[in-house]
Amino acid sequence: MQYRNDKHGNKISVLGYGCMRFTQKAGRIDLDKTEREILAAYEAGVNYYDTAYIYPGSEAALGEILERNNLRDKVNIATKLPHYMIKSRDDAEKYFKEELRRLRTDHVDYYLMHMLTDVKTWERLKSMGIDSWIKEKMECGAIRQIGFSYHGNSDMFCQLVDAYDWDFCQIQYNYLDEHSQAGRKGLHHAAKKGIPVVIMEPLRGGRLVNNLPEKAKKLFAEYETKRTPAEWAFRWLWNQPEVTCVLSGMNSLEMVRENVKNAADAKAGEFGEKEAALFKSVVEAINEKMKVGCTGCGYCMPCPKKVDIPGTFSAYNKHYTDNKFTALKEYLMCTALRKDSTSAANCVECGLCEKHCPQGIKIRQELKNARKDLEGPVYQIAKKIIPFVIKY
Repeated sequence: MQYRNDKHGNKISVLGYGCMRFTQKAGRIDLDKTEREILAAYEAGVNYYDTAYIYPGSEAALGEILERNNLRDKVNIATKLPHYMIKSRDDAEKYFKEELRRLRTDHVDYYLMHMLTDVKTWERLKSMGIDSWIKEKMECGAIRQIGFSYHGNSDMFCQLVDAYDWDFCQIQYNYLDEHSQAGRKGLHHAAKKGIPVVIMEPLRGGRLVNNLPEKAKKLFAEYETKRTPAEWAFRWLWNQPEVTCVLSGMNSLEMVRENVKNAADAKAGEFGEKEAALFKSVVEAINEKMKVGCTGCGYCMPCPKKVDIPGTFSAYNKHYTDNKFTALKEYLMCTALRKDSTSAANCVECGLCEKHCPQGIKIRQELKNARKDLEGPVYQIAKKIIPFVIKY
């Protein structure tokens, strides 16, 4: 196993264990199977285990496995505060204590604000005293390092990075999302500030393995260096020195073994022009069904009516390149899970965005098309429910 440093010089395995997809059996986590997989990962050198309050049964399963194998102080636990469920500092304390109980520990090594969506949400949390609460927990050692996880566009991510003295952050990033989500721009912005970046969704929820178009599979298969699509995706990330740790939701021993084998010898900077050309061709093959040629550059922003144009087009494209559920989930995250809605419905067709688009996209028309596909009955219902569930 190889390791990269966090902000304070601690060694973090380049492969992290994502604990959201533990195997279920009869409606509960299969603890014995999960234990074998976690132990195999630990023995191979994996020392970073990522869970969250809202992952059903995950924190409790991880805590029990680590305790009964005497591993708690030999690994790093990352878990997350469901800030969208809290209305006060006391709520934060309540959820944190419950997480410690589930994890059977007195501290969390890496604690995240889960799915922090924008600066206004962070300001709301600060207004209820979350920053002083974090300070107290860090001073007493209950929280060792503080960070946030993020889904959204690169500009808002950069603003969040600048909004607080974070120890680390976590983003969705892969070769298909190079210029969407936080993207390469966000990755480099965090790295320049000395903030380690943990990667989630390296395989886009399995999309870059199980649902690759035949043309993309053929490109990988015919390349002179033989690697599986999963290995190519992981190595694309590890090739970048700005990436600290890549999470994988491993739920089989075969998956653990393959990932740790690849993590043992992947190097930053090992790819050259030929590999870059390969990935370019693969992305083009995947995106042949893409509706809008948006690169996520952000030149169309900011929109005077706060429409998240790159985020909308990213979700719109996923409606056709991935699936409707993935598209709707992303669209809700980038438009409705914010204090102020950033949906395509806000567009008043002023045309300001089109003057700055280097791709010449007819943004106003495409926003109408995206709205038609994405803002159906399910979206409208979810948008009405969200304010009652998430406290802005």
